[in-house]
Amino acid sequence: MSKKSENIKEKIFNAYSTAVLEHEKEPKSVYLFCKELGVSEADFYQHFGSLNHVKEQIFCQFFDNAYGLISKGKDYATQSPKEKLLNFYFTFFEVLMLNRSYVLFVLADTGVNLQKLGVLKGLRNAFKEFVSGLIEEGNAVKQSRFSKHPEVFFSEGAWVQLLFLLKFWMDDDSPSFEKTDMAIEKSVRIVFDVFDNTPIDSIVDFGKFLWKENTKTA
Repeated sequence: MSKKSENIKEKIFNAYSTAVLEHEKEPKSVYLFCKELGVSEADFYQHFGSLNHVKEQIFCQFFDNAYGLISKGKDYATQSPKEKLLNFYFTFFEVLMLNRSYVLFVLADTGVNLQKLGVLKGLRNAFKEFVSGLIEEGNAVKQSRFSKHPEVFFSEGAWVQLLFLLKFWMDDDSPSFEKTDMAIEKSVRIVFDVFDNTPIDSIVDFGKFLWKENTKTA
């Protein structure tokens, strides 16, 4: 992609999120959006099929930003799959924190039904591909084929985990979202304990953590 195209995409992303936050509603049409932004509809349609597509791709951009940061780390290649997932989560939620007002506005009315939200479809595909690679890495070091795990099953489980963490983060009012950090650490430990077939202690620990947080907010 040319530098000009990248700049137009970035300009559209920024303008869309700004318009949503300043007007507290989504733009009504591509025509009005482009007119206010000062770009042609032709330029818009070179990159996006609709305003909903823009909204979906913003979440993909959050993923790309987080993955780009962690993959450029000097130790990334030698990290374990568990370390890579943990690093991704912390970085991803740092990216979301910089855009928290926008994320809360877009997802505020979804309740617990994030799984059904079309705006996260692109994020889901990118994240599951990333996790599938981690599962493949983990399977590569397992000696027996019986101890290896199907990528599709575990990547879908990780997606459900990400949705849980996203909802937890949206409701988190702790300083610096420290409770979300705790939830990330405990839930990632569970995923990889399950992957290594030793889940009981982590599940009990995570259950206690959730029960404690639920009783505080009840």
